[in-house]
Amino acid sequence: MSKLRRQLSSGTVNIVETRSLTDIKDKTGNLYESISIVAKRANQINISLKEELHNKLEEFASHTDSLEEIHENKEQIEISRAYERMPNPALLATQEFLDEKIYFRKGEDDLFS
Repeated sequence: MSKLRRQLSSGTVNIVETRSLTDIKDKTGNLYESISIVAKRANQINISLKEELHNKLEEFASHTDSLEEIHENKEQIEISRAYERMPNPALLATQEFLDEKIYFRKGEDDLFS
């Protein structure tokens, strides 16, 4: 199991839970800003997981097109199933945000004054 998957899946369940909007809002003072931060982090997690998955599947890819290898490549199937069981990137990002594991900063406030 890769370092990223261990880090992301430790302690996070694969079940959607109701979150308090005031808890999310209190981190930045603005609910929409908080949701934007979580969405950006979820995109980062999704991209890195997708790259990792494609790299692992590429190891088992066959460059010869035999009919038997196309229908039965058990290693690829097992890897894909493991990634499907992982928590959703949005769930991971939300948990990181609430645990204050995400670094974020605000832009220049003077730009819009």
